[in-house]
Amino acid sequence: MSKTKTATFAGGCFWCMVKPFDQWDGVHSVISGYTGGHTENPTYEEVKSGTTGHFEAVEITYDPDIIAFEEILPIFWQQIDPTDDSGQFQDRGDSYRAAIFYHNEDQQRLAENSKQQLADSGKFSKPIVTPILPAATFYPAEEYHQDFYKKNEKEYKEDRAKSGRDEFIEEVWK
Repeated sequence: MSKTKTATFAGGCFWCMVKPFDQWDGVHSVISGYTGGHTENPTYEEVKSGTTGHFEAVEITYDPDIIAFEEILPIFWQQIDPTDDSGQFQDRGDSYRAAIFYHNEDQQRLAENSKQQLADSGKFSKPIVTPILPAATFYPAEEYHQDFYKKNEKEYKEDRAKSGRDEFIEEVWK
């Protein structure tokens, strides 16, 4: 296997963040989990309670020779409302905030550039508030959260349908 790199994004409910990345050539894995907080090895219930400081996030392992970080960034931006700092869609609270977690200076620079380009695009009337933060320890979520869209297709589709995410994406990005 060739060299791989890691990208970490929070975009609200991690169930909805796996599939958009999982379908691209060069993406080897998309793991649901928790990052950015102060509690070691948090559980879903702890993170959901808002007491751990963690975001629900996805950790992506990818081959940069097939898909570059700067190609992954637009996929991320097109899954979230970058003007909302209180959660994403129906999921409210700190654990559902959006963020980019950079793993090196190059990712930080590329993320900041993409955020500025989005702000300059005029696509949004409100400011882009999604933070760009240094990567922290990533804790994989419980097994039942992994590949949820594949293992629980009906529940995934129902949850996604009632979230308002798809309507937002369609209105803003299509």
